[in-house]
Amino acid sequence: MSHSRPTNASLSELHLTGIPGLQHLHHWISIPFCIMYLITLAGNCTLLCMIKADPSLHQPMFLFLSMLAVIDLVMSTSITPKMLDIFWFRSTAISLDACLTQMYFVHTFSAMESGVLVAMAFDRYVAVCNPLRYLSILTNRVVAAIGLASLLRALVFMSPLTFQIHHQPLCSPAVVDHSYCEHMAVLKLACGDATSSNIYSVSVSTYVSSFDSLLIALSYGLILRVVLSLSSPQARKKAISTCSSQLCVTALFYIPGLLSIYMERYHQDLPPYVQVLLADLYLLIPPALNPLIYGIRMKKIRDGVWRVI
Repeated sequence: MSHSRPTNASLSELHLTGIPGLQHLHHWISIPFCIMYLITLAGNCTLLCMIKADPSLHQPMFLFLSMLAVIDLVMSTSITPKMLDIFWFRSTAISLDACLTQMYFVHTFSAMESGVLVAMAFDRYVAVCNPLRYLSILTNRVVAAIGLASLLRALVFMSPLTFQIHHQPLCSPAVVDHSYCEHMAVLKLACGDATSSNIYSVSVSTYVSSFDSLLIALSYGLILRVVLSLSSPQARKKAISTCSSQLCVTALFYIPGLLSIYMERYHQDLPPYVQVLLADLYLLIPPALNPLIYGIRMKKIRDGVWRVI
């Protein structure tokens, strides 16, 4: 049964519809969403515990992996519990302050994740192409500086999105056709002209995703060039398998996110649930897969798990 659109919603309260057009399937959709969230919690918490408990894992790659795990936990937790609340109990109401807080966390931490993915690709490039200088290049101070730079960039680029909504008058009915407080979906409630906010949102998202994915592709391209020159076929196969899996999970983060943004703005003729599902999946699938792709497949992580057990 579809949700009715409240016409008396206060501007201090918004209503999230979940996945518009698929409300009758919310209970079924909640199953994979809940499973992915549980995997995210279990996988990333396990990684953090292993890295903290094993001194041999206090190396640059695993420090970046710890940053990624924390970001994934925050990003998933900021949206999934409310989504499941909508799917299971039809609790669509969310205060404007809570909505803005959710929006801030989602967009800021997704930008941080993009920066950390670039850092991890650079880490792998140094490890493969300059192994003898690895620890001299990626010192703890450099790792901390890279993490801080990712945070500051995310704050500078994404904070205006929330401030724009905060200072924009919103009109009733205060219904957001989305499963979380995505910036462009909430901006549709604006009473005035929101063109500049829309342009800023698309421009920043395009810049961050395009620039970072280009750097990641360049890093892995240089890695593959070195890998293909290896004399051992088994080593080449293992390295290519590792790089391809990491590139696939990276693509799952960038491609659906960009598609959802452009579909929201330019393809109004498509069913709205397509854009919403893409926006949901790019925030749910990578956090669930990252511990498996970047962590569990690493021999040092597996060995660390066995040592703790």
